[in-house]
Parts: sequence; C-alpha cells; structure tokens
Amino acid sequence: MFTGIVEELGHVVAIDDLGDASRFRLCGPVVTEGAKHGDSIAVNGVCLTVVDFGGGEFTADVMAETLDRSSLGALAVGSKVNLERPMALGGRLGGHLVQGHVDGKGTIVERKLSDNWEIVKISLPADLSRYVVEKGSITVDGISLTVVDAGSDYFTVSLIPTTLALTTLGIKQAGDPVNLEVDVLAKYVERLLGADRAEAAQ
Repeated sequence: MFTGIVEELGHVVAIDDLGDASRFRLCGPVVTEGAKHGDSIAVNGVCLTVVDFGGGEFTADVMAETLDRSSLGALAVGSKVNLERPMALGGRLGGHLVQGHVDGKGTIVERKLSDNWEIVKISLPADLSRYVVEKGSITVDGISLTVVDAGSDYFTVSLIPTTLALTTLGIKQAGDPVNLEVDVLAKYVERLLGADRAEAAQ
C-alpha cells in the first residue's frame, strides 16, 4: 500500500523487450536505499516488483497487460518517473490509501497557469467518472491529488509549486497520458451497496 506522496523523481535507464513483457531499469537512489529482491516500488503509480538492484538503480519486469492498461508503455529511455516505496506500518498517511493498481489512463487536456499554482485538466474514462467527486482524492501518475472539479469525462486538479517541481506533472504537457487510480474506498462502498440492493430485491 502506498500514500501517493512521491519520494523521488527518477528516470528510465534502459528498456529490454522480452516479447510478451518488458524489463525496465530505472534510476532511483532514494527508493533503492535498503531495497531487497521482491520489494515493491510504485513507478508512476504502478506497483512493480524489484527484480535486481544496485548502484542506485533497480530493474522490474512489466507484463503486457500492465503495458496496455497503463502509460508505462509510452515510456522511453530518459523518461522521468515518479517513484515511491510502500508505506511502512505505523508511518504517516500523508496522501490517501493508494494500491498501485491502475484503473485506467487519462490524458492531460490543458494547463492553466496562475500566480501561485497551476490548474490541470485531465480526461476521465467514462467507467471511472462515478468514483471521482469534487474535493475527493485521486491518484495521477502515483501522485495523491484533490479533485477541484469533476465532470462526466474530465476532472481538474490544482498543483502547488512543490508538486510541479518534484513530480512528472511539472513537465507533462497537453496530450500526454497519465495513470489514474480512483479511491479504492469508493469502489468498496459501491460493491457493498450493490450487494445490499440485490439481497433486498430477492
């Protein structure tokens, strides 16, 4: 489980095509400190398993399903990535509960500059819109953000200078894909309410 608080802005060192998968080598001195084989690290919000590590870098295998369902398939050597280690039990939950399981992909529609922040509009897949509410939480490329406005096919977030400086959202432009993970609590509530309604109808 992650919190959506990015620890480090790393980058892709190499990508090896394995046919039905890809092996990524990524640079992340902070997140690899104390790393072990089999540990989890979130890369742009996707939970990946550490295969090998050393010298401030780690490798992870990414299956075709993950490449198709997330924006990791659009990465190239040199691409910047948001990195986060799992939350330690008893640690502070600075963002919100993030699983590292991408629900869908969005696209940056537009960016609007302000004096002290930036408003970013992101497209929203139709099947995810019911989970996104004004002032609710959403994960964008592994970043825990608060929804400013929620439409039927888009949402907006307001980014402070720290987020712009320390994450990929500071460099992504209109047309770039992003990984989206909605609040898992909303999905559980929907499931439970659906079960209750089904039982009541019997």
